Amino acid sequence: MKDIVIAGGLRTPLGAFGGSLAGLEMTELAGLTAAGCLRAAGVAPEQVDHMVFTTTVPSGRDSLFSARVVGIKSGIPESAGALAVVRACASGLQAILSAHQQVGTGHSRISLAGGAESYSRAPHVVTTLRSGVKRGPIEMEDMLDWAYRCPFSNEYMGDTAENLADDYQYTREAMDAWGVMSQSRAIAAQKSGFLARQIMPVEIVEKSGTRMFDSDECPRSDATAEKLARLRPSFRKGGRVTAGNASTVNDAAGFVLVGDRDAIENAGAAARGRIVDWTVVGVPARIMGHGPVPAIRSLLDKTGLSQGDIDYFEINEAFAAVNVHAEAQLGIPRDLHNAYGGGISLGHPPGVTGVRMCITALQHLEDTGGKRAILSMCLGAGQGMAMLVERV
Repeated sequence: MKDIVIAGGLRTPLGAFGGSLAGLEMTELAGLTAAGCLRAAGVAPEQVDHMVFTTTVPSGRDSLFSARVVGIKSGIPESAGALAVVRACASGLQAILSAHQQVGTGHSRISLAGGAESYSRAPHVVTTLRSGVKRGPIEMEDMLDWAYRCPFSNEYMGDTAENLADDYQYTREAMDAWGVMSQSRAIAAQKSGFLARQIMPVEIVEKSGTRMFDSDECPRSDATAEKLARLRPSFRKGGRVTAGNASTVNDAAGFVLVGDRDAIENAGAAARGRIVDWTVVGVPARIMGHGPVPAIRSLLDKTGLSQGDIDYFEINEAFAAVNVHAEAQLGIPRDLHNAYGGGISLGHPPGVTGVRMCITALQHLEDTGGKRAILSMCLGAGQGMAMLVERV
């Protein structure tokens, strides 16, 4: 069996919707970040033989060829292969997993794995012009709106979080409390420098000159239970899901290296972790936030481990209901769960979230001497994914 490892790991700050990164094309941002990941890891671009890349909403003319374009822009050889993957909110994790599979089957020695999103640049489209519109107005549709709706019910993803809260009777207060905690943990992680260690500053060109964008844009230091309680429900009258307990819309990019350990270390990088195993399960789309629970249970059963054998959990905060549910169903200790903020505070660009979670978990294990971490998330349309990584 090959010893396949994860090395390096770098991301941009997560930009707010319409914020600091909105002026950059997605592939430009991704190419800069991939090149930065290689530099930080000490690996020459010519050592990489594959790019595995994800983006969930095409945002530019070259987005349909994103993996190849980003590979070339990163500086890896023209002879290197390129693979684009998508698995909804778990797309970043899937990129890492697919790179792992490429190496495991002998089709790669060292792969760059990651993703990028530019939701600020998501296009509006007209779907009726091909067949001709004889009379009347032409309707433009928002591709970003497509991304946030269930393909079966056409509900917003936030409605599915309301369904989960209804089915299991989670209170608005519990969800808001999670939102406040996420913000306070993210602010603390910014102040301690924990997050800065995984961030590549991006030069932003503005009319007044240039500046370095070097810190996640969405964490709120002023978040309190009282302020969140005053927010209106975002999806239903009398509902529980608000802007204070749901993830934000973002732009970002992030990458890790995945490869055969000998190849990684010969290239000059240090192995940080490895994928032990993973699971993907289906759940009812109407409660897609349930996904991490059966995915994590399946992963623990598959590996013969118990919850107590896991040193740390990163579970994506698509909505606070997801994390409140996972804790209630699995008994996860709160101090071992999203210790540095999550989707509510930092942001949730789907192609990058899994990469950010992986880098954060490895960093946590290195800092604390822990061995194992589980990364998990729910997926729109009704899935859950969980991945077990361990420090090396």
